[in-house]
Amino acid sequence: MTITFEEIVDESGERLRLDVYLTERIEDASRSFIKKLIKDERVSVNGGVCTRPGRSMTAGDKVCVEIPPPPDTRPAAEDIPLDILYQDDDVLVVNKPQGLCVHPAPGNYTGTLVNAVLFHCPDFESPGADLGRPGIVHRLDMHTSGALVVAKTQRAFNGLAKQARDHTFDRRYLALVRGEFPEDSGRINATVGRSLSDRTKMSVTGVHGREAVTRFEVLERFGVASLVALILETGRTHQIRVHLRFAQHPVLGDPVYGVTDFRSWAVSDEVRAALDALRGQALHAERLGFEHPVSGKQMTFTAAPPADFQRALDALRTV
Repeated sequence: MTITFEEIVDESGERLRLDVYLTERIEDASRSFIKKLIKDERVSVNGGVCTRPGRSMTAGDKVCVEIPPPPDTRPAAEDIPLDILYQDDDVLVVNKPQGLCVHPAPGNYTGTLVNAVLFHCPDFESPGADLGRPGIVHRLDMHTSGALVVAKTQRAFNGLAKQARDHTFDRRYLALVRGEFPEDSGRINATVGRSLSDRTKMSVTGVHGREAVTRFEVLERFGVASLVALILETGRTHQIRVHLRFAQHPVLGDPVYGVTDFRSWAVSDEVRAALDALRGQALHAERLGFEHPVSGKQMTFTAAPPADFQRALDALRTV
């Protein structure tokens, strides 16, 4: 069944490109997917079909989008390798690799963690109200690796979802960042909201921003970079990456908020090669703790960083 999205553009959408506006408004839709919908004449503005992704929006414009349904209501099982850290009748804990989306979304209906779970867990009950995201109670960005728990049953889903809402999960991230914090530990307290200059990004802003707090601890210093541990007190979109950029210690390998050009760094060719080989942001969910939703037992899991993160870390240790 085709889904219809309709909206009247308000002042916050003024002068945005049509494709940028819709990417922001339609949950989990990629910009490439939106551009395809526009090219396929599935988008109209003020009653007329619009095929120009770069059309500038004006307050009062009426936008209508016809979103085709996914191939099937329920995601299909796919033989995608999983690094399983723990599994029982109710929960599955995995070390999610970089580049793997957590669940199907417009323009990305296959090749996700959910598709892999359906293959590896024949007893998976597909719990939750959203058939497209069965068992998913928290997420990691596509290019953030690390520990993630999936509910296999409805009773587990209810318990884990409540813990996620109450922010009682124990989650610790590791990141390689530019430069060195002068402090050994501290808190970054800065509101995070949609960037006013680029609506596809988040930024520290006082305009429509939401409270965001990230705790950090410096684990190792390398002069040009540092290894830091991070704990979220809030859970805003891209919070860690935005906060570290704001603190002037952006994440290495992050193409959106961080550092990807190491040519000017005063390091050896070997170190530079290891940094250049980062496949994405050097941000990894190292630890995940939660109360088992059925037994009540407190459980904690650690996940090893991906190979490119570890190679960059080992190389920096030689600086």
